[in-house]
Amino acid sequence: MDILIGQLATGLSIGSILLLAALGLSLTFGQMGVINMAHGEFIMAGCYTAYVVQQITAASGMSLLLSLALGFVVGGLLGVLLEVTLIRRLYARPLDTLLVTFGVGLVLQQIARDIWGAPAVNVAVPEFLRGSVELLGASVPLTRVFIFVLAITCVAAVMAAMKFTPMGRRIRAVTLNRDLAESSGISSRRTDITTFFIGSGLAGVAGVALTLIGSTSPTIGQSYLIDAFLVVVVGGLGQLRGAVIAAFALGVLHSFFEYSTTASVAKVLVFVAIIIFLQVRPQGLFAVKTRSLA
Repeated sequence: MDILIGQLATGLSIGSILLLAALGLSLTFGQMGVINMAHGEFIMAGCYTAYVVQQITAASGMSLLLSLALGFVVGGLLGVLLEVTLIRRLYARPLDTLLVTFGVGLVLQQIARDIWGAPAVNVAVPEFLRGSVELLGASVPLTRVFIFVLAITCVAAVMAAMKFTPMGRRIRAVTLNRDLAESSGISSRRTDITTFFIGSGLAGVAGVALTLIGSTSPTIGQSYLIDAFLVVVVGGLGQLRGAVIAAFALGVLHSFFEYSTTASVAKVLVFVAIIIFLQVRPQGLFAVKTRSLA
């Protein structure tokens, strides 16, 4: 039972990290259909934002909160810059967005190397997050608990915004039928920019959270990009609830596979499970309902 609870707790912590990384993609890829391969570099920008904030302030709870807020703004502004300069011209060419954003990601990685260097840097964990807590007999690091709570909070905030705010209703309207939304007086350009800001900002928040469990390097975002895309695809394009279920399911699967084998074999087995699932249900857990003919 101790092993079961321990692996379940590990799986949930892995799932919360995947969820944070995939939450922004569920908006930019799931809602808008933009294949943003630079999403990993937005995560990296959040990591280095936390590093810079720590160099200016002490490693305290206040610096962590400041890093989360600034990480959201930095990631969001990078997303807006990408959307305004490049993505806006490629909405009708999704495969071109893949190539362009992949190149942008390489450029951002090189900029990070030029500024902070290629070696990894570390961000100190605040004092109140050091140690662990006993959960049904299993010891769980406080950093993992914090990331889990942060992921659930971000999901709840995004769901509430999408359902109850005018901004969320505009995003859903443009997603369902862009032409009809524009004829109703909704500015699709403003909605696209807002969606990209929120999605990219969430990537920055994910980057700040990742500094609590590991070091930061210019390529850290690439470690989570493919897994984030898989979470969005398995959950269903544009379906936040599907992304939540998929992230935690894949995290738990990876945890139990890794306990029985090794980390690399566990990753392969998870990929095999995803392939089998998509053969049975290619639309993912939940299919988006749309009136669009595109």
